[in-house]
Amino acid sequence: MRKQVDLCCINGKVLNVFSREFEEKTLWIDQGMIVATGERDGLIAQETFDAAGAYIVPGMIDAHVHIESSMVAPSELGKALLTSGTTTIVTDPHEIANVCGIAGLKYMINDAAQTPLDIFFMLPSSVPCAPFEHNGATLKAEDLRPLYTEPSVNGLAEVMDYPAVANQEPDIMQKIHDAQQFGYHADGHGSGLNAEQLDVYRQAGIDTDHECTTIQQAQERLSAGFWTFLREGSVERDLEQIIGVVTESNAQRFAFCTDDKLISDILTEGSINYCVQLAIKHGIRPETAYTMASYNAAQAHKLTDHGALSTGFIADLVVLKDLKTATIEKVMKAGKWITPTATKPLNFSQNTVHQQLKPTDLKISLTTDYCNVIGVIPNHIETDHLKKHVSLKNGHFINDTTQDISKMIVVERHHQLGTFGLGLVHGFNITNGAIATTIAHDSHNIIAVGSDDQAIYTAIQAISSTHGGIAVTKGKDILAAMPLPIAGLMSNQSYLQAAKELTAISAAYQQISLPTDTNFNPFITLSFLTLPVIPSIKLTDQGLYDFEQADFIPLEIK
Repeated sequence: MRKQVDLCCINGKVLNVFSREFEEKTLWIDQGMIVATGERDGLIAQETFDAAGAYIVPGMIDAHVHIESSMVAPSELGKALLTSGTTTIVTDPHEIANVCGIAGLKYMINDAAQTPLDIFFMLPSSVPCAPFEHNGATLKAEDLRPLYTEPSVNGLAEVMDYPAVANQEPDIMQKIHDAQQFGYHADGHGSGLNAEQLDVYRQAGIDTDHECTTIQQAQERLSAGFWTFLREGSVERDLEQIIGVVTESNAQRFAFCTDDKLISDILTEGSINYCVQLAIKHGIRPETAYTMASYNAAQAHKLTDHGALSTGFIADLVVLKDLKTATIEKVMKAGKWITPTATKPLNFSQNTVHQQLKPTDLKISLTTDYCNVIGVIPNHIETDHLKKHVSLKNGHFINDTTQDISKMIVVERHHQLGTFGLGLVHGFNITNGAIATTIAHDSHNIIAVGSDDQAIYTAIQAISSTHGGIAVTKGKDILAAMPLPIAGLMSNQSYLQAAKELTAISAAYQQISLPTDTNFNPFITLSFLTLPVIPSIKLTDQGLYDFEQADFIPLEIK
């Protein structure tokens, strides 16, 4: 007697990720799983899909992503990613955790349950990212441990506090131990670490990293035994300059990630399918690129039933229109073809934005014109440490368009501490206006940059009135705004509406800035200028922080 299954896929060129070759074979699918491959006389399918010679690859996996950076809720991001061929993501919700702790993590987990997209959560390891930070919550090992009972939790997220690991501080070591005790692993965040320091991470059991920006750094991680995720996000565009490290003999240790990517960029470029496209463009065999995009990522995260089109694996697959450009024809998730869904983000009622900034707080008084200046590096989250003579008037800094040096401010928003830090930045080319946002990694205080105090103040008040967001202003006028009422990080609108608002904000930015030869996203770039665990100098609500010195430094150089 023949056994009936749900679906049979025939006449497809199916990727075998174990041999990295395409094979013409039949896939038998039942109850969301691949139950057999090849010709099977003992099986009969309720439905048959004829691929008509098309290439079929496993559903793609983003090995490391922050959902909050898309600026939409998990359920909305799922709608966009599934249509681009990404069927699984491994996410670190440390952005919302830095704002509202465990409540934020539970919001993400609950909202994610609405989407067919597999969303695996890595519990945030560093909240706050550095002990001195003024963020919204602190998460110790004992706070995180109960969450390992959640089915969607899959380990410990990027460990970014290297000194804590090197000194074997009890809390971070307990977090790593807890992940391992529950059968999971710990992700790394090795920005700026040398080979000796990487060994310290490996000794602690940390086994992945996504923070390499050069081939040498990628080779060091490969040599140290890390799973290495090649990154291509909205700002961190590293893939093209490090893809040359991948060879047929070492490719099994590499996967792809986006880390931080706006919903508007996902819709125009794609997600992991865009990583695949770039890899193939730079000489990686399609069979290898698609394996990196699926099976390798699954192996790195111990997702043993993901990433392959073989018996015993979840039936996540992508039918391609074009192999080399990774253009998608159809996507299947757990045995079902993807169709539109009508979900809405879960309600988030907490107001997380509190500040009492006065216009006079924006003045930068200087006794010398020689200052430390943050230098933006387009499409990277690191900065240059510049030392510049700046423009003064009556002992106060004034916007310096000739050198492209603008005023920055970071304002604490979580506990009404009243703290704020003032600094100077080169690279935004703002001539007449300001931008402000409540997205400021990782503490997510308010950050603003602009040409004059009025525009900066207007932008800060605009985002405060909507419980968070992004605003572009000119004088007292709001040119464009995007409310982000979910923890000041995410829109509560549909992903299409959010993308539309992002486009409007980008257009408004063009009105207040000079055109540049470099294409970079000013909003995500701004949001990373507060992250003190990334080189070289950053601005927090407590002042200018020097990564190399591991200490705060004055704005003035005397």
